[in-house]
Amino acid sequence: MKSKYLLLTVLLSPVALMAQQQPRVANLRAYDQSGINVFEDPKDTAAIFDGLKVKFGAGFTQQFQNLKHKNPDALNNNVGAYSNGVSTPGNKLKVITAGFQTAQANLYMDVQLADGIRLNVTSYLSSKHHNETWVKGGYLQFDKLPFKGQIWTDIMKVTTIKVGHYEVNYGDAHFRRSDGGQALYNPFMEGNIMDAYSTEIGGEIYVKKNGWFGMVGATNGMIKGNVDSLYAAKNSDGDLHKSPSILLKAGFDKKIAKDLRVRVSASYYGNQSSGGNVLYGGDRSGSNYQFAMEENSANPSSTTGAGTPLAFSGRFNPGFSKKVNAVMLNGFLKAKGLELFGTYETASGRTASETSTRSANQYAVDAVYRFLKDEKLFIGARYNAVSARLANNAAGTGAGAIVYTGDVKVNRFAAAAGWFLTRNVLLKGEYVIQQYKDFPVADYRAGGQFNGYVIEAVVGF
Repeated sequence: MKSKYLLLTVLLSPVALMAQQQPRVANLRAYDQSGINVFEDPKDTAAIFDGLKVKFGAGFTQQFQNLKHKNPDALNNNVGAYSNGVSTPGNKLKVITAGFQTAQANLYMDVQLADGIRLNVTSYLSSKHHNETWVKGGYLQFDKLPFKGQIWTDIMKVTTIKVGHYEVNYGDAHFRRSDGGQALYNPFMEGNIMDAYSTEIGGEIYVKKNGWFGMVGATNGMIKGNVDSLYAAKNSDGDLHKSPSILLKAGFDKKIAKDLRVRVSASYYGNQSSGGNVLYGGDRSGSNYQFAMEENSANPSSTTGAGTPLAFSGRFNPGFSKKVNAVMLNGFLKAKGLELFGTYETASGRTASETSTRSANQYAVDAVYRFLKDEKLFIGARYNAVSARLANNAAGTGAGAIVYTGDVKVNRFAAAAGWFLTRNVLLKGEYVIQQYKDFPVADYRAGGQFNGYVIEAVVGF
């Protein structure tokens, strides 16, 4: 028996040693509990470089959902089906029952390439939006430059440069949302209803000093690379010009007392002529409310259905695919275990088929209280509301089209609780109620509502 224990110890010793000696990659937001309430990546120019280091991390999540939905005001809300590849039109909602959602997994590779230079590559191993494994994005981050001279040293003490295909830093809400298998940072199941999130190709320059920070960035304004011209069939407004997206951000983030931290920020994202902007539909992993308020006539295995993408259940996309100008204001306060986080956002834009811009507005506020040693337990509540004009201001086509010029409204209340079993393992649950108001009766969301609970187990390291 002792020999068996000795053999087991010998076999597991290298694994234990590797776990204790994880390579250190500087200026990286941790993927475990210590990464909560970290916004932009930390800045440490004193880190010592002792050779190339490769660090792998991951995020895994599994949800159990028990939601119910209805749309009593929608016309033909008892008609519509998808069968054998054929869609029967109608506004009937999908039949959903309690059950497990598809598990999601992220893989992170972070490489310390040189002193102050690191590489990140993030892959979705499993998600509800796409079945195949694929790369979310990758970028280089410079906290130091390989140039000799005191001027470069002084500049990079307060400057960070990011270049590549990455999650654009518009607003602060995207730092607290769930992203596929990485759901440790989010005390709730979902981000905002109008979910500003996109991965684009470009660069960002940050300057941080004494709590103040600023950022300027530019991207291609699209979720992927695109070198072909914009053809008229997709751009009925006749504008075939592609413009870059411009990002601006400024704010203050500092611990002003022993147990008091304050952060405020203002962000801008603008693109005046995109080939297909997805600022409010750029999530390639999927919503954590599966099939909630989705049409029964949509193919459940497809990312796009009749009227709305199935991957984005519970979200509202204003559809500013051709032109968009958006401003987000955020405030964050942490006093001991209490956290308050607020968002106000206003955006305007249009599709290529529209001749005038529409607007959309959103606000959200959440309160989270973390308690016990190492803040292992938390409870929280969030309220989120959106008011927006529908794209093209109409429901239906031809002579029977219903022109609708009023704003529609969507609001959500969520209450959540969670328990960190370790810094890498989280169990959390949420009760949610979401309502759709002032939608035209021809729209399947008229009088819509879904409510119920979701339980989620998360691993992050």
